[in-house]
Amino acid sequence: MGQSPSTTAISDKFNRHQFPDFEFDFDFGSHHATNPIDHDFTADLPDDCLAGIFTHLNTADRNRCSLVCRRWLRVDGQTRRRLSLSAKAEILDLVPAVFTRFESVTKLALRCDRRSTSVNDEGLMLISLRCVNLTRLKLRGCREITELGMAAVGDNCKALKKLSCASCVFGIKGINAVVSRCRGLEELSVKRLRGANDGAEVFSSQTTSLTSVCLKEIANGQSFAPLLIGSKKLRTLKVIGCLGQWDDTLEKIGNLHASLVDVHLEKVQVSDVGLVGLSKCLGLDTLHIVKTAECSNVGLNLIAENCRMLRKLHVDGWRTNKIGDVGLISVANHCHNLQELALIGIYPTSSSLEAIASKCKSLERLALCGLNTVGDAEVECVANKCVALKKLCIKGCPISNVGIEALASGCPNLIKFKVRRCRKVTGMVVEWVRVHRESLAFSFDNSDYEVLNASQSDHDQALNDMIAFHRENGAAAAAAASNGYNGFATLRATFGFLANRSIVQSALRRWYNNDNVPAQ
Repeated sequence: MGQSPSTTAISDKFNRHQFPDFEFDFDFGSHHATNPIDHDFTADLPDDCLAGIFTHLNTADRNRCSLVCRRWLRVDGQTRRRLSLSAKAEILDLVPAVFTRFESVTKLALRCDRRSTSVNDEGLMLISLRCVNLTRLKLRGCREITELGMAAVGDNCKALKKLSCASCVFGIKGINAVVSRCRGLEELSVKRLRGANDGAEVFSSQTTSLTSVCLKEIANGQSFAPLLIGSKKLRTLKVIGCLGQWDDTLEKIGNLHASLVDVHLEKVQVSDVGLVGLSKCLGLDTLHIVKTAECSNVGLNLIAENCRMLRKLHVDGWRTNKIGDVGLISVANHCHNLQELALIGIYPTSSSLEAIASKCKSLERLALCGLNTVGDAEVECVANKCVALKKLCIKGCPISNVGIEALASGCPNLIKFKVRRCRKVTGMVVEWVRVHRESLAFSFDNSDYEVLNASQSDHDQALNDMIAFHRENGAAAAAAASNGYNGFATLRATFGFLANRSIVQSALRRWYNNDNVPAQ
């Protein structure tokens, strides 16, 4: 009484009543009975099942598994879709063997460093013949490939959907050779393209299927204008550091491409005329205006009035004081669906920030970088009215601990808060935030070294990169000079004085203290 039945009685009843007719046989064979670990349990799996397992592994795991046995090596080669190769000239002799093993590759990347001789047209032609089902192709530093090799890719890889090339020298003609042959090409990314005999009007005016185009650091970027204008399905356009006047091209794109939703303009010569053209894209969702010195409140006002579906806006005024309260208030009045806003190197005041905080109820991500006119009063306004804000980043602004405490106390949905290079903010506020807002991921950096030009700091950090390169890669630069890169050696010698960081810091601090341009 009060005692539970014994384990033996329960076990007997369970075996007698629950499984009366089942027999379990775990015999793996007489020669494996003594040591079952020696048995390969995958030997009984069909190749299709093993191939399905391989498709769920990452590249590193697949490489390790391919060394286990010949069968796994064969299955890995038959199922691998993505392949990245060193595109040195020596690969020419290995192409048949490599692509006999990897016969199902659809995504291929060929990379070569600048000190090596890359694969040539013959090698690229052999690869294109082996990879007829190729959908994505990346070329990095393949300087021996000309328009003939690219034409072979266009002839043999008709299923190509995405082409990305950087630091190549086949010029506009090489890109045109692929675009004109692969009618299903959807994404094109071209960076640092060089070519000796490029013409201004190389691309044909026929319609293409391109939906995304990215152009970066191209000296003759205007040569792509006919391609952009002829791409009726274009939805994403990124133009970064390309020379030439882009107003006329953007105006034509705005008249023809109502489906354009994502535009990124950085370090290009574009004015309000170009923004007027973009304002005709009523479905514009994302706009980046970064270091475009000729853009002003007029262009931003037209964008805000016409593109009311705008959700992401990044503005880097480059300290030109041409974009300010007028443009931002227009954004607040018309773009009520705004979810992400980044303001860098401009001079807004509490009037524009209050308008944005009050009317953009869906604002979830906000970045304020290098804004000399944003202090504690402005951030307190953000804290009181940005109810939906989830992520906040403040860099190089004259706020103090009072502003940080106000932000941590307000913004009920805030989950991530980052503060950088704000000299008035001290480490004492970190403990305060941890005590009063435990769930908030607060990141604070009060480094002595301050990059006071926020635009330069947040986008390219050219000064820091120059200093780090001078200190850490001196030996590599000397080797490059000995191999014939005398231009680089001269550049290194010319800017060697930047290694003295104290001089740079003091100069930037003096400039920052005198930079009190009034807000517009």
